[in-house]
Amino acid sequence: MNPMSASSQQFSHGIGAPPVSLTSAMGSSSSARLGGSSMPVASLGGGLGAAAVGGISGLPTETPVSHELVYKWIEDLGCSETRENSLLELSKKREQVPDLAPMLWHSFGTIAALLQEITNIYPLIYPPVMTAHQSNRVCNALALLQCVASHPETRSPFLHAQIPLYLYPFLHTSSKTRPFEYLRLTSLGVIGALVKTDEPEVINFLLNTEIIPLCLRIMENGSELSKTRLKLC
Repeated sequence: MNPMSASSQQFSHGIGAPPVSLTSAMGSSSSARLGGSSMPVASLGGGLGAAAVGGISGLPTETPVSHELVYKWIEDLGCSETRENSLLELSKKREQVPDLAPMLWHSFGTIAALLQEITNIYPLIYPPVMTAHQSNRVCNALALLQCVASHPETRSPFLHAQIPLYLYPFLHTSSKTRPFEYLRLTSLGVIGALVKTDEPEVINFLLNTEIIPLCLRIMENGSELSKTRLKLC
């Protein structure tokens, strides 16, 4: 199934949702070793994110973000000149805005902007020439899509628009460099946000796609970190 064939009407509420810096996209509460460096992985698939950590005893609680500022960042996603910074800010603050997913989904052009960030990376994965900066930017977009996928109000339309299919080319990649490893991990985080609900609609959707062969491929050829992330989905 070609994800680009999805009706434009399916995205009329606004296409988009992306993450922050790679560290924020992966969460900041715990880390795993990858190539000798520490990489946070906790927030993937609904784990502890930066804001959640703030609720742990002894750690400061993050101050709420004003809706006016959030709306400004969402509006700036529609402009190519301001999109990168907005992706970064929204990804960092997503745990502090409980209704961010509906705000993203129902704002005009937002989901389209996020999908554009994803499709812009396609030419860079075969051959694998994606840089760390490019990976960081698209991971910020994926973090916002994970937010949409995990929210009960937006999960179903997210599936009906077949947005998970846009992530499958990233799961097909085999390069073990950090930019590609981060890309696969963040993509798995979006899938994990869907499956953790155990909803029949989600399971039926995924079973009718190529997600099972993709996961088996990662289990066979992926890094230990990817395998661990997959087991947590």
